[in-house]
Amino acid sequence: MILANYIRDIKDFPQPGISYKDITPLLSNPAAFREAVAQLSNSLTLKPDKIVGVESRGFILGAALADRLGIGFVPIRKKGKLPSQTLQQEYNLEYGTDCLEIHQDAIQPGEKIVIHDDVLATGGTAAAACELVQQLGGEIIQVSFLIELTFLNGGEKFDQHAIFSLLKY
Repeated sequence: MILANYIRDIKDFPQPGISYKDITPLLSNPAAFREAVAQLSNSLTLKPDKIVGVESRGFILGAALADRLGIGFVPIRKKGKLPSQTLQQEYNLEYGTDCLEIHQDAIQPGEKIVIHDDVLATGGTAAAACELVQQLGGEIIQVSFLIELTFLNGGEKFDQHAIFSLLKY
């Protein structure tokens, strides 16, 4: 199965000059969805204790991956969305800035963590997620993505972490 056939480009979204990689066709096709989760699972050389998914599309495959592995799932959300005490990390996007949060009790020191997000662009979002996990004492064993936009060089931010991208553009 060629998973790239289930990704469509939306030009000038969310602003002019951006070519958005829309993953909803992949998500709506059960066989493509299962194959993506299987390939993400097969990319792991160590079994993590938890999958950390980044809001919001990182939740979808991240939670499915956690279920497949029989482990816990931890959401990293945008500021103001989590109900308990949080840590915060600001970061730059290719088209602005934002802030991520994680519950302070979501990860225990020494837990092996895989961080999953849908797209690696400039790397700011995933780098902020890594910083939050490390502040809680988690050991990041992999940062995984469905899609990597290689021309934006976001992977350069992860010299200290293994990264895996299922599709590269």
